[in-house]
Amino acid sequence: MGKKKTFISAALSFAAVSTLGLNHFVDAKGNSNSESNHHGKAKNVIVFVGDGMGAAHREAIRLATVGQKGQLAMDDMPYTGLVHTSSTSVITDSAAAATSMASGVKTYNGAIGVDENKKSVKTVLEMAKDAGKSTGLVTTSQITDATPAAFGAHVTDRSKQSDIAKQYLENSKVDVLLGGGEDFWYPAGNAGKYEDHPAKDTTEQSKGTQGNLVDEAKNLGYNYVTNSKELQNAKSGKLLGLFANEEMFEQRQEGEGDLYEPVVSLPNMTQKAIDTLSKNKNGFFLMVEEEGTDEMSHENNAEKMIKAGQELDKSVSIAKEYAKKHPDTLVLVVADHECGGLTIEDVDSKDESGDGISKEDGPFKVANSSNQFMIDWTTSGHGGVTVPLTATGAGAEQLSGSYENTHIYEVLKKVMGLKK
Repeated sequence: MGKKKTFISAALSFAAVSTLGLNHFVDAKGNSNSESNHHGKAKNVIVFVGDGMGAAHREAIRLATVGQKGQLAMDDMPYTGLVHTSSTSVITDSAAAATSMASGVKTYNGAIGVDENKKSVKTVLEMAKDAGKSTGLVTTSQITDATPAAFGAHVTDRSKQSDIAKQYLENSKVDVLLGGGEDFWYPAGNAGKYEDHPAKDTTEQSKGTQGNLVDEAKNLGYNYVTNSKELQNAKSGKLLGLFANEEMFEQRQEGEGDLYEPVVSLPNMTQKAIDTLSKNKNGFFLMVEEEGTDEMSHENNAEKMIKAGQELDKSVSIAKEYAKKHPDTLVLVVADHECGGLTIEDVDSKDESGDGISKEDGPFKVANSSNQFMIDWTTSGHGGVTVPLTATGAGAEQLSGSYENTHIYEVLKKVMGLKK
């Protein structure tokens, strides 16, 4: 208990940057980047959500990927914010947090696109659609899970995933939908491409409540794909890709069946979504989520959490390359909340808590060095701490500072010039 430890405090470094109130960035070589492209107006917006990815998660991913002196793509951005994540409760879930970012209201946990009185609230994705932009949702979770759902649907309970799928097709009319969750698009007894009761998780089976929504999607003109080759070959236009029964990974305690090997990688889905949506001369809105950072944190599985975070960072690199060629694009990376109460420590075989509350994980190699670090988990649930946001491109300066998650909605609406 009294043992002296070294902590790497990512949160402090993010706070130090954000309190500068940066509206102007000068790099290490003295090069200036005012980020004043297009007078703060964005034709395209790409929002990345690392579900459950707090400041310490980002630091662990950085250390394991590029080392102590390296920069992740998601961190190498000129503007930084600190985001308060509470819902109407102190501790949020993904549904309420995503609703706050998508629609600008604080609501109850479990709410999708509705306020605390269960009244529908319009989302930035729907406003972008009304403005003639193309829209897309990409995730390694079910495409109907809480985070994507809050941008394109309205239900009082996040568990109504078939209702969410139907609303994507008929109401918000999202152009590109890529992720897992095939089971909610087919009725019970009608297995799709991914078999019912697979060996890796025998509980998974078709359970849709709104009929055969894959057939409905096809009738509405969506190209339907189920694997990497089909995705790659898909023509431009509306696109639905379902690549797993449920999530696109299997989350377990380390060594107990945990698996992060999506049939289609998040970077490939991101690239295809950008390629497809960018055909629209009016621009596009795209939300990309990595769910593995959250689910693996729930399981206190640092190895797979880091792996998921690395895939997210590769996806951010793709978006940044697009933004370089199209400076009227805003790219931002944020979390909906923190998960796992994670911190980073020196390597030590002893768990100093002595009571099983604090769980040591590691050691992990620091890239490009002989150093190592440990991860210490303090919970298997969500935390109430602020999370970092980084941004680059048109209007990014408006995301500097410390603010509520509802501010993200206000900025997105403003920079795209959207109206309710």
